[in-house]
Amino acid sequence: MTSHAIALYARPGAGFETRHAHAQAMLLEAAREHPGRIVQATSLGAEDMVVTDLIARAGLPIAVATLDTGALHDETFALIARIERHYALPVEVHRPAHDAVAQFVGRHGGRAMYRSVELRKACCQLRKLEPLARMLAQRDAWITGLRREQSDARAEVPYRDRDAQGRVKLNPLADWSWGDVWHYIATRGVPYNPLHDRFMPSVGCAPCTRAIAVGEPFRAGRWWWEDEQAKECGLHVAPPAAEAAA
Repeated sequence: MTSHAIALYARPGAGFETRHAHAQAMLLEAAREHPGRIVQATSLGAEDMVVTDLIARAGLPIAVATLDTGALHDETFALIARIERHYALPVEVHRPAHDAVAQFVGRHGGRAMYRSVELRKACCQLRKLEPLARMLAQRDAWITGLRREQSDARAEVPYRDRDAQGRVKLNPLADWSWGDVWHYIATRGVPYNPLHDRFMPSVGCAPCTRAIAVGEPFRAGRWWWEDEQAKECGLHVAPPAAEAAA
């Protein structure tokens, strides 16, 4: 099957090898700095697959973990097993509290996210933020696939930051372009979510993701019914106190 995403996007920018080497060096240093207490929190998107590949190729002692929100596309969920087979690497899977989700759906319905930003964020809190907190509870540091190019809200993403709890948060692909990401995937044979071939550059929960049209921003398909300024779930939004501390 032809990869539409690779054909469309795999165009490395000038200086790619330098950015690649910098990301490798960051991950190596992070593993040394936080032995046994660091995790990659992967969303299973293209960027995160690059980070997982970098970790696996170098044999770094960095755990790989993800969230099964209970509302993922089948293609996204299937990628967990593909990662484990491809890299012989276990993936931690953290899930929301079943009773809390059942109560929320029972009270507000399965399509509550479409009714208000407040309900959508409450759903994200249950399905993403609470299990993420458990994922990070015993860790000193975590790694993401955030890039500055992803959206205006992420335009200032640093390589190294601290979250609200003071943990080190590393973004080794902060300066990578979308073309860099797909060039890496294409040249290293990295497994990826087939939804990317269906014009979904940013993939979240199934009810909250759609394909984008030509010319739309990367994250236009996420929570597309909301105002652009609201388009974060809270995983990567630092409270004012954390921003001040950082």
